[in-house]
Amino acid sequence: MIARARVVAAARSAVDAALDLVLPPTCVACERLLSAPADALVCRLCWARVVPLAAPRCDRCGHPADGHACRWCPLLPPYVRAVRSSCWVSSGTALAIVHALKYGAWTAVAPGMAKRMGRMVFPEDVERERTAIVPVPLARDRERERGYNQSALLGEALATIWRIPMWSDVLQRSRRTETQTRLTPEQRRHNVSGAFRVAAGAGTRLRGAHVIIVDDVVTTAATLNACASALFDGGARIISYATFGRAPAIGDRVETTGELLDGNSRRH
Repeated sequence: MIARARVVAAARSAVDAALDLVLPPTCVACERLLSAPADALVCRLCWARVVPLAAPRCDRCGHPADGHACRWCPLLPPYVRAVRSSCWVSSGTALAIVHALKYGAWTAVAPGMAKRMGRMVFPEDVERERTAIVPVPLARDRERERGYNQSALLGEALATIWRIPMWSDVLQRSRRTETQTRLTPEQRRHNVSGAFRVAAGAGTRLRGAHVIIVDDVVTTAATLNACASALFDGGARIISYATFGRAPAIGDRVETTGELLDGNSRRH
């Protein structure tokens, strides 16, 4: 599937190069003309509008701390060491960037997103121990329709930044699931429960490893937790998560440039 994604990406790059001779490129988020070289087809202004999670943050789950007991850590299984997200994603610029990659086939935005993910600071033991990146797998028919797996594209670029391998073949979907977008937290957990499995023969690599699961956005962590469960049962010693975006939880208040996001905003 990764080889197919590379072929698709190469074909798109050739088409894009030809189109650039006729039509100037535009930012995938704001659609303004790009008058200067852009970072992954996103203009500098739009990258500046992407809002990072506020500090201070929980050392484990990376969620902004409010002086009370962490409300996000209880979502995580005990074998998940740490979670980091580069920015808030609910509406506006960050969501437009995610949609450009996930649904708009703008695969060239993945390296710029991964660059921001590469700046995330994990606990020292995670940075020392991380063995490999594992992208969240898509269902085969969905990846065939899309032509690529956005999580694998992010993972591949992030693996280069962190100088660790990406294991795209150790985790598989055992069944197709509904889209999580319109489901409640309980429905999300049920939807992905048992939906992933470790590939035959992958246990040798996983045994004792600290792997980082990569995805585009995390909301309730249901999908990531289901992946982690399969990897832990398959032999991984410990697991961490890395995502480009995080959807605000109920009660989170996120000041942004020109808008206010909260837990009742449109969720990705």
